[in-house]
Amino acid sequence: KYDLMNDLMSVGIHRLWKKATIQMSNLKKGDAVLDVAGGTGDLAILFSDLVGDEGSVYLSDINESMLEIGRDKTIDSGTTNISSLVADAETLPFPDNSFDCLSIAFGIRNVTNKDKALQDFYRCLKPGGRLLVLEFSKPESALLSDLYDLYSFNVLPHLGQWIAGDAESYQYLAESIRMHPNQEEFKKLMDDAGFLNTQFQNMTGGIVALHSGDKA
Repeated sequence: KYDLMNDLMSVGIHRLWKKATIQMSNLKKGDAVLDVAGGTGDLAILFSDLVGDEGSVYLSDINESMLEIGRDKTIDSGTTNISSLVADAETLPFPDNSFDCLSIAFGIRNVTNKDKALQDFYRCLKPGGRLLVLEFSKPESALLSDLYDLYSFNVLPHLGQWIAGDAESYQYLAESIRMHPNQEEFKKLMDDAGFLNTQFQNMTGGIVALHSGDKA
């Protein structure tokens, strides 16, 4: 029920957030891209169209059960250039300078050592390659923040129990969002990892932020 919950939680807006991420990738036909913590494959399928048959997309996730759903979705979508593998974001099993773009959507929040992961992302990118990080962040206004807290802690767990039979995971989701670095703090983590031209774009009032940075 993961995909259904994503649609319900965000009223479908997560699809627009992901399309905006794709548009920031600067990918062209023949490029190679890695989607880390790619789960059920939404971004990988969108990337597949950009890089074409001559390009390659790798879908990775540490959760094998999620990855199996992603594999099925990519097959059903008719794509032929997506490979999938179980991988830890902190120790990616790829040589240096492998990818033109690396993305992680709603996954960096769950990485234990974000510094280490960002350093490994940098290592895996080709010179000039781009990192895209889409993640829940800090709302820009106090009113929106209060409403967001009310929704996250009082509605989400009940919705998770009703739809997925799992209130605990959605309680964790709300708590983990509050623990995640805010926009400026995460930008600094990217700077410290060596990324250039780091910036972020707030979406839906800062509920979500899209960070980007380039490898020298």
